[in-house]
Amino acid sequence: MTQTVVITGASAGVGRAVAEAFGRRGAQVALLARGQAGLQAAAEEVRRLGGKPLVIEVDVADADAVEDAASLVEETFGPIDVWINNAMTAVLGEVKDTTAEEFRRVTEVTYLGTVHGTQAALRRMLPRDRGHIILVGSALARRGIPLQATYCGAKHAIQGFWESLRCELRHHDSNVELSIVQLPGLNSTQFGWVRVHVPNQPQPVPPIYSPQLAARAIVWVTDHPGRRELWVGGATAMTILGNRIAPWLAELYLARTGFGSQQTDTPVAADRKDYLESPLDASEDRGWEGPFTEQAHNRSPQVWASTHRGALAALVCATGAAATLATAMARR
Repeated sequence: MTQTVVITGASAGVGRAVAEAFGRRGAQVALLARGQAGLQAAAEEVRRLGGKPLVIEVDVADADAVEDAASLVEETFGPIDVWINNAMTAVLGEVKDTTAEEFRRVTEVTYLGTVHGTQAALRRMLPRDRGHIILVGSALARRGIPLQATYCGAKHAIQGFWESLRCELRHHDSNVELSIVQLPGLNSTQFGWVRVHVPNQPQPVPPIYSPQLAARAIVWVTDHPGRRELWVGGATAMTILGNRIAPWLAELYLARTGFGSQQTDTPVAADRKDYLESPLDASEDRGWEGPFTEQAHNRSPQVWASTHRGALAALVCATGAAATLATAMARR
C-alpha cells in the first residue's frame, strides 16, 4: 500500500533529504515549507525518484495554516500515515545579544510548529486509531550549549512535549505511534541561513554528519513504529550520556570550547541574509546540503548498532558462548 507522508521543513536540509528518501519508495509525499523554489525543486526530485509530491507553502508557526494543509493532504492523497515534524529556525548568539522577538520567532517555528503539526495529525489519526508522528529532536534537547539558547530552548520544549504526549497516548491505549529522533550537528543549509550575532561564519559542532544519515534514520523509525526514540551519531550518544553522568563537566568543557567550535575562521559578511522571517529559497533553490561536505560523515557505527539491536545482541551472546566454551575446553 502506498504511504502518505507529510514532512514539514521539506524544502531544504534534513526535510529535503527525507522527502527524497520517501520519493524512492514511491510514497505520496506532502512537502510543507515556506520556500517556493525549494519546494518545487523538492517536488521535482520526489517525482523523478518515483514518488507523488504535493507542494504546500506554509509557515508552521501559523496553526490554522497547518490545519488547512493537513486537510488538503487528506483531500488529495487520503489518510495520512506518517507526519514528520522537522521545520526549524534558530539564532546563533549569546542570550544577552538576542532580542525577545528573536526568541519568540524561533520558539513559534521550532517548538510551536511541532505542536501545530502534531495536533493536526492527531485530529486525523486518533479517530482512526492508527498513524505515526515523528518529532525531529536534537542532542541539544538534552544538553544546552552556548550561543544556541533559542534553538536549545525550543528543542528542550519538544522533548518535554513528546514525553507528555506519549503518556497521554498510553493512558488511552491508543495505537497512534509517537517517536523522536535525536540528531547531531549536520551539514545542512541551516548554517548558511541562520541569523547570527557572532563575528564569524557559523558551523556545526564537529563531528559533522550528512543530512542523508539523518534521513535514513528517520525513515528507519517509520518502519519500526515501536521504537520510541533513536539517537543518531556517536556525538549525540556521547552528548546525552555525558550530560547524564557529569553535567558539570559538560558545562565546563562547553564553556571553554563551545564558542570557537561553532564558528569558522571566516568573518560574517556585512550583507549576510537569514531565514528567520523570510525564506532564502523563495526564488532560488539552495538544495539540502551545506558547505561542509568534505567533513561530513555519511555513516555511523552507533546508528548501525542502534538499528540492529537484535543482530548485535545475538553477536554478543554468540561471542560470550564461544568464550565460555573456549575457557571450559582450556581447563580440561
